[in-house]
Amino acid sequence: MANRVKILFEYDGGASGSAEVEAMWAIPRAEGFELDNIPFYVREIAAGDIVSASPDPGGMLRFEALVKPSQHSTVRLWFAKGRESEVPRVRQELRDLGCPSELSDLPRLVAVDIPPSISYDNVRDVLGRYEKDGLLEYEESCLGHE
Repeated sequence: MANRVKILFEYDGGASGSAEVEAMWAIPRAEGFELDNIPFYVREIAAGDIVSASPDPGGMLRFEALVKPSQHSTVRLWFAKGRESEVPRVRQELRDLGCPSELSDLPRLVAVDIPPSISYDNVRDVLGRYEKDGLLEYEESCLGHE
């Protein structure tokens, strides 16, 4: 496995109005760092993106800018209360479509990566069906598909 480093990304904490930080793994590349995680909270960033980062005073790498988008898309799923048992089945269905996902420490939150080779329309149809059935809500965090 390639050497990986952690990069810290600040994002808006929402109602609290405070800035939060999400740490993501990245692989050093000649042109920057390639993200090796699916973001849970940071918007407009996706797996495979090349980003720039620099050390902060404590020596931690902090995100500076998007260098080269990967054309991946990221969506977040928030499962309805009491429907957590459905998470593995939905993740498997998305995996069968070619979309890897990561499960948060919060058992109802899932981040999904949609590679550029996968039809986002097909994924949107599946997620729309689940949303209509009340199983989950989804949010488009980063749309990299052309």
